[in-house]
Amino acid sequence: MTTGALQVARTGLEAQNTRMQVIANNLANVNTVGFKRDRASFETLAYQAIVNPGAPSAGDNLYAVGKNLGTGVQMTGIARMDTQGSLTTTNNALDVAIEGAGYFQIQMPDGTTGYTRAGDFNLSPEGTIVTPDGMPIQPQIQIPADATGISIGVDGTVSASVAGQSEATNLGQIEIARFVNPSGLRSIGNNLLLETGASGAPQVGIAGQDGRGSLRAGALETSNVNVVKELVDMIETQRAYEVNSRMIQATDEMMQNATQQL
Repeated sequence: MTTGALQVARTGLEAQNTRMQVIANNLANVNTVGFKRDRASFETLAYQAIVNPGAPSAGDNLYAVGKNLGTGVQMTGIARMDTQGSLTTTNNALDVAIEGAGYFQIQMPDGTTGYTRAGDFNLSPEGTIVTPDGMPIQPQIQIPADATGISIGVDGTVSASVAGQSEATNLGQIEIARFVNPSGLRSIGNNLLLETGASGAPQVGIAGQDGRGSLRAGALETSNVNVVKELVDMIETQRAYEVNSRMIQATDEMMQNATQQL
């Protein structure tokens, strides 16, 4: 008896196991600032053509539908869903959320540029605006030690009130990068993404211009994970896994029965 059904069910188990891992990662990051949920995509494996539609059958007749056997399923990719997350007010002057498209630019330890939606910034001991991991934003912005207040405008302009000065001092501007295909960015952890050939080159500029989102200070973008949807997907994946597992068991029983009878 053929083992084709076993192989098909095996690919189904692998596919559902991968999807479950994607769902688990989404749920694990439900409270991660700026996190975007992932979605696993699948496609059919190559079909085994026994008789092609339109092939001669008997006499002048042709097969209307043919005989093609599927060989299973495979993953095509894990896409990041870049829908806007909800904004939550923190009233922290260094918390910044992007409303719309775009990413903050971060200088990584090796000198390359990473991109993130997480705007929960802090100050380094030197007064530089940095991520929670201590990596500075690009372009770097230095806050004076005697600053008594910090404000960030919707266009990314950073100003500080300094003792003894009647007007706020302009310290620089937070620039935003956007991509033609943001789903093509590569996730590396620590809320960071890297440019790839699929994402295209970054288009860096002022927030609120040329399709870039505006900034809202004193707020953070929450994860766009919908817990209810993820739980529904989890149950659906679990049931699909159980069905494929049951298929392997049933096929194995059929093969054992055939072996005993023959």
